[in-house]
Amino acid sequence: MAGQLLNPNLLLAVPLAPLAGAAIAGLLGTQFLGNLVGRKTSHTATILGVLIAFILSVQTLLAVMDGATFNGTIYNWMTIGTLKMEVGFQIDSLSAMMMCVVTFVSLMVHIYTIGYMKDDEGYNRFFAYISLFTFSMLMLVMANNFLQLFFGWEAVGLVSYLLIGFWYQRPTAIVANMKAFLVNRVGDFGFILGIGLLLAFAGTMNYQEVFAKKDELALLSLPGTDWALLTVACICLFIGAMGKSAQFPLHVWLPDSMEGPTPISALIHAATMVTAGIFMVSRMSPLFELSDTALSFILVIGSITALFMGFLGIIQNDIKRVVAYSTLSQLGYMTVALGSSAYSVAVFHLMTHAFFKALLFLGAGSVIIGMHHDQDIRNMGGLRKYMPITWITSLVGSLALIGTPLFSGFYSKDSIIEAVEATHIWGAGFAQFAVLAGVFVTAFYSFRMYFLVFHGKERFGQGHAHDDHHAPAAKHDSDAHDEEEEDDHAHHGLEPGQKPHESPFVVWFPLVMLAIPSLLIGYLTIGPMLHGDFFKGVIFVGENHPAMEELSHEFHGAMAMAIHGLSTAPFWLALSGVVAAYYCYMVNPRVPAWFFAKFHAIHTLLDNKYYMDKFNEVVFAGGARLLGNGLWNFGDKKLIDGLLVNGSAKVVAWLSSLSRGLQTGYIYHYAFVMILGVLGFLIYFLPFWPAK
Repeated sequence: MAGQLLNPNLLLAVPLAPLAGAAIAGLLGTQFLGNLVGRKTSHTATILGVLIAFILSVQTLLAVMDGATFNGTIYNWMTIGTLKMEVGFQIDSLSAMMMCVVTFVSLMVHIYTIGYMKDDEGYNRFFAYISLFTFSMLMLVMANNFLQLFFGWEAVGLVSYLLIGFWYQRPTAIVANMKAFLVNRVGDFGFILGIGLLLAFAGTMNYQEVFAKKDELALLSLPGTDWALLTVACICLFIGAMGKSAQFPLHVWLPDSMEGPTPISALIHAATMVTAGIFMVSRMSPLFELSDTALSFILVIGSITALFMGFLGIIQNDIKRVVAYSTLSQLGYMTVALGSSAYSVAVFHLMTHAFFKALLFLGAGSVIIGMHHDQDIRNMGGLRKYMPITWITSLVGSLALIGTPLFSGFYSKDSIIEAVEATHIWGAGFAQFAVLAGVFVTAFYSFRMYFLVFHGKERFGQGHAHDDHHAPAAKHDSDAHDEEEEDDHAHHGLEPGQKPHESPFVVWFPLVMLAIPSLLIGYLTIGPMLHGDFFKGVIFVGENHPAMEELSHEFHGAMAMAIHGLSTAPFWLALSGVVAAYYCYMVNPRVPAWFFAKFHAIHTLLDNKYYMDKFNEVVFAGGARLLGNGLWNFGDKKLIDGLLVNGSAKVVAWLSSLSRGLQTGYIYHYAFVMILGVLGFLIYFLPFWPAK
């Protein structure tokens, strides 16, 4: 099949199948067209659409591995001069792998949703949203031009807005989805500036045509400055990635997005929206490789996110928020890999993370179902014997997350750490510290949650009394959030005497299916993806960036890497984090209470999320309000209404009052004015009369 072109009609069916399912559920299954179909038809149509997309994606990946490719136009939207705006697909190993990951995780989330949302009134609407989300992400990863990339980019942002605010009766959900939408607009402004710069100087939006001109672009400066054009363009593109992939300081939207139902937490945070930025930078590797400044910027931002967002996970008591901060930290690891020019390692961690993070989110949702929608880990404990499938799959996900040898997360996470050690650009020293310290932090908060949920004494069915010896009394984001939770969820939680129960088949089946790749996918794919030809001709690394070359030189097989990993610093740091969590929350619960009392200021800082929300509220939101009030009071009231509108009316009235005095109505006045006019005419023209 070498050199064979893929069938464009089959490729087009990949995103259109979920779109068709979304149309059936969203149009026919809601009040929009009168609820023409029921729940069974809605979930069947959407699941069938995603299943078709998954099967076609797997076939595409197998064909690509045999040498088949596709890079062409599907639909020509418009042509302006030499500029073509079109819908087109670029199918290679990177996009084919992303298609498989997106459709598989989405398929598991669709199946899981049948059980999780079975009592929700918006059942059909939810299926329409998540299927539309899948369509948007597929259009993004399959694109061969910046126009379609931007369409998919904005579409996933729009649908995430709908999903985060799915329970729109809750004020907290409305605040959360608006926050996500606005923060992403900040990043997207930088993103469109980057696209605009490349379009202005390359004259095209097609990836390959832009890449073909990269050497010419590298010689140009931004007009009016001495800044390298590619550096500015790449940083602008990455600012877009900072919004979508929740990098500091544009990370603030992601924890609050937990206001949406758990299935979308898995979909947004595992395989789709948050990985869009990582995918985009990897796709643009030919451009980023020409700017060490942009790579250093990426490296430092990723390092800050990987370490400092992990710290926030330590004090969270909401089970979903612990996993959410874990996502932030792991996205930081991927970004560090990008900054180290280890793009294939970043994509590899993207893939492994998609499986075990979706597993952890869906596992958390299963726990929430078993706990009758109580999400506070301080009200749990001992669930292992009541929910054995959820327990064992969550353990697999946690072990993969902390990088246990042989688990998928080990291969990708260790490769990132090794790539950073081989990097010598500015910021590499801090990055090495951040990724190593992050290993301990990740292990500590992951197993703090694991032990408090599945082991120890049973703390449920006790009227929601929190055991402060087991965890510091960390509050939620705000008192308003607490009050809302109390109002909306007063009936949630197990009553005295009630016991948790294992979730139904449609809930635990996706957990088992996700646990398999969480355990095996890293071992099976590290060779070809990182050290083989899988990304050859797709991802480009410059000769002055030796990280991948050194990684390949030290790689001697997946099993050898796992055995060697038992003697490396990351393994012992992870083990130390697990042991520390066990001691603090199972053996001697007074230790966390002592730390809380001794380091209250640090706890307050973490509890307020480094005051980033308050900073944004005071500086940006407050500044916007101040500017708005100023524009309204001066610009609107005084300048436009006062001076231009009312002022012009007053001038007209004044002139009218003067002219009214000349209109007396007496004929002798008018005759007198006529005589004066004739006299003035004669005097004015008298010098021009010819002399006799």
